[in-house]
Amino acid sequence: MRNSTKIFLHSEKFQDYGYPAACPFNTSRAGKTKDILESMGLLSGDDRREEEPVPADRVCLEKFHKPSYLHHLKKASDGALSPREYGMGLGTPDCPVFPGMYEYAVLASGATVTGAKLILEGKVGIAFNPSGGYHHAGPEQASGFCYINDVVLGIITLTEAGRKVLFLDVDVHHCDGVQDAFYRRKDVMTISMHESGRTLFPGTGFEEETGEGEGKGYSVNLPMPVGTDDEAYLKAFNEAVFPLMKAYDPDVVVMELGMDSLSGDPLAHLSLTNNAYAEIVEKVMTLNKPILATGGGGYNVENTTRGWALIWSVLCGDQDQHDPSIGLGGVMLGTSEWRGGLRDRVLLSHGGLRKEIDSAISATIGKIESLVFPVHGL
Repeated sequence: MRNSTKIFLHSEKFQDYGYPAACPFNTSRAGKTKDILESMGLLSGDDRREEEPVPADRVCLEKFHKPSYLHHLKKASDGALSPREYGMGLGTPDCPVFPGMYEYAVLASGATVTGAKLILEGKVGIAFNPSGGYHHAGPEQASGFCYINDVVLGIITLTEAGRKVLFLDVDVHHCDGVQDAFYRRKDVMTISMHESGRTLFPGTGFEEETGEGEGKGYSVNLPMPVGTDDEAYLKAFNEAVFPLMKAYDPDVVVMELGMDSLSGDPLAHLSLTNNAYAEIVEKVMTLNKPILATGGGGYNVENTTRGWALIWSVLCGDQDQHDPSIGLGGVMLGTSEWRGGLRDRVLLSHGGLRKEIDSAISATIGKIESLVFPVHGL
């Protein structure tokens, strides 16, 4: 049974840090999401509140990351770069070094861990950290804008308390760091819906990656073809993902809600509207399990912040006030001249790609039904 209290995890200290201007990753997104929510009165109410996160401490960080990596991460953050740091992925175009990098990563990770702890204490039923979702980071490797893997740390916090966790990732990029962390375990099921690694970083996340040893059948990957729209994406979710979520029956659901699957994202090639995200979150909520949600990617800042604001409204049960008929724009027009509700208008499907997309999605569903469903009695 899920506690009715929802928390939005955010700190004004996030405003003090930022990736270099040339980097697509924009740390202002969480603060801008909060601004939208405050302007709409969505952070006010007896059942919700904003929560100040606690930075992750060294003991917590070392539950996944190597001490030597944390040392070099802090060293690089302080301006000292050597071949050793470069070898760990630091100082690259996708993991640039910037002042306060270490402090930012530790605070962002701490926000996800704070949410996990409050869920374990029974104080909240839903926690959302839009500044989280660094699913590419490895034990001693920075990758894909990610330095510390808050998702893994949040899940470890839950599993150490004996909770069975299902991690659902709808970021456009495959959650390679999280998958690797739990690839041999069955107390954590990872499900990732992402653009195929054939066309997008990190080049992993194919259907055949289903886990090893005790974890065989507990890693699930649904690679999506270029141009996948709401209809095709939701078909994959409804036919392959949700049956597995119900069969696994987790104690806690952890979600990564990167908004880079939206149409027009400059770093990816899917064609979703935020209505697909909203429908997925609504369906996950019917499981009546505690939910720990994070942000993730999303490189059209305006579409991303509006999408996260919509997600928060869905988590709070306020989504009905955001009728897509009252506004025209969002990802449909790729314009800032949009003054409607939080929802995007429905996009016209890619008629020329419809047959190819449907065929690819059906093939992926078939592989999941063959490779994974039998493990869970489906």
